[in-house]
Amino acid sequence: HASALHDIGKISIPDEILLKPARLTPEEFEIMKTHTTKGCELLKKAPKDWSSSYLQTSMDICLYHHEKYNGRGYPDGLTGEQIPLHARVMAIADVFDAVSQKRCYRDAMPLDQCFEIIEKGAGTDFDPYLVQLFLEEREIVSEMCIINREL
Repeated sequence: HASALHDIGKISIPDEILLKPARLTPEEFEIMKTHTTKGCELLKKAPKDWSSSYLQTSMDICLYHHEKYNGRGYPDGLTGEQIPLHARVMAIADVFDAVSQKRCYRDAMPLDQCFEIIEKGAGTDFDPYLVQLFLEEREIVSEMCIINREL
């Protein structure tokens, strides 16, 4: 449930950047990157009746889902297991979703290419053990993507 909030900070990103049908400029990308920290700040204002573990998980996912296993991500340049587990899982799901679905700036990629992107990112972008687990579920993930594309 907490993963649904991973991009909540994008509500603070101007539409001309968020919906741009072309590659972002370096300046625009710097603005886009702020969605992680802005989202975490929004979640800090959550209702007091939210469970503290749910809220912490949501904030971790929001803040760290763009960290890379090799430390080249953002916002903090965390590496390996410094990145919370649920954010490492979300990183794989987020990239797979981004490449497997149609976007305003490009069509969906073929599923084989999407899985290849995840596999090539093992150990650099993504936790290699989590990539292995994800790829072991390739058939189920493919079926879900096909159903989603038909909707």
